[in-house]
Amino acid sequence: MQKLVLLRHGESVWNLENLFTGWTDVELSHTGYLQAKKAGELLRANNYNFDVAFTSVLKRSIKTLHFVLEELDHLWIPVTKSWRMNERFYGALQGLNKEETIAKYGEEQVRKWRRDPNELPPPITKDDERYPGHDLRYKALTERELPLTENLSQTMDRVLPFWQEHIVPEMRKDQKVIICGHGNSLRALVKYIDRLTDEEVTQLDIPTGVPLIYELDDDLNRVRHYYLE
Repeated sequence: MQKLVLLRHGESVWNLENLFTGWTDVELSHTGYLQAKKAGELLRANNYNFDVAFTSVLKRSIKTLHFVLEELDHLWIPVTKSWRMNERFYGALQGLNKEETIAKYGEEQVRKWRRDPNELPPPITKDDERYPGHDLRYKALTERELPLTENLSQTMDRVLPFWQEHIVPEMRKDQKVIICGHGNSLRALVKYIDRLTDEEVTQLDIPTGVPLIYELDDDLNRVRHYYLE
């Protein structure tokens, strides 16, 4: 039996302000910091330890993982950061207030943009300051890899190769793994591991700062999962 820990970053300042965030690199809120610290305390109290960790290149996820590892006295373990574990890219919605967007476009349309695996939010253009091609951390990405918008299916298309190429090999070596990510990068992983349908993943919501534990068999099939609270 192998345990895998998934953790959505703590509340960000844009979560607090109810804004679409995507790849915008925002800070943790004070509550987010406390959530990260509590997650580390919970893992320590339940005798968890890790050999390797994975996260995105966005500071709300990086800092959450840092605070967790600090609580565990695990700051020394290898941490791999990858854009492939970033939040879904919300295109032209990034920076907009969710309630105001609902008022403008309607609740059903916004629900589809947020939850439907195949629904694309309005795209940005390459001259938009939000275009990731302007950001140094993405300078090695090809034009095809730089999104203008993204749905959950496209998020899965970048998350799953990273899972197969980098995370699964560590688990095959019996390494204890923690992944700190975002609502949609983790929804993509959960959809794959749990074999969820599009309809099922539409209903899935992963809370901020609460460790999600997966118990997997030798073939990395899910035996059970639960939140550590």
